[in-house]
Amino acid sequence: MPYGIKYANIVHMETNARSLQPIPTAPSEFSPGPITDEEAAAMFRAVLNLLRLWDVTDEEAATLVDLPVRTFRRWKAGDLGRIDRDGKARLSNLLGVHKALRIIFREPQRGYAWIKAPNKAFGNRTALDVMLGGELTDLMRVRRYLDTERGAW
Repeated sequence: MPYGIKYANIVHMETNARSLQPIPTAPSEFSPGPITDEEAAAMFRAVLNLLRLWDVTDEEAATLVDLPVRTFRRWKAGDLGRIDRDGKARLSNLLGVHKALRIIFREPQRGYAWIKAPNKAFGNRTALDVMLGGELTDLMRVRRYLDTERGAW
């Protein structure tokens, strides 16, 4: 017998081999639930902090979250209204941009500065300029670019 293996262990393994059952290895379907209103409110507060770090004006911020400036300022002051599905998607994409920048850059300040730096991938425009196009797809474009750069996982 090899060192450390007893005859009794081998007999035990052989008799129990018949009772082994297959383990499912196929990935299960992932279907995320919708973002709740409470989650959206927390996302909005996080995005407010992010936009402050990006040094974005209220007018620019209102464009990014697709709100009139007066409404954005009221929400910013704490009188938050209902965030619709498009608004939740916008918040999600802005936080996704932030997450990707935190992965790409060790120093947070470099990520915050990157938003306003010209980028060849955007025709020498800044990521902020692209996102200020106002469409959800503009936010998604920057997020997809960053996810590709960081190697999405």
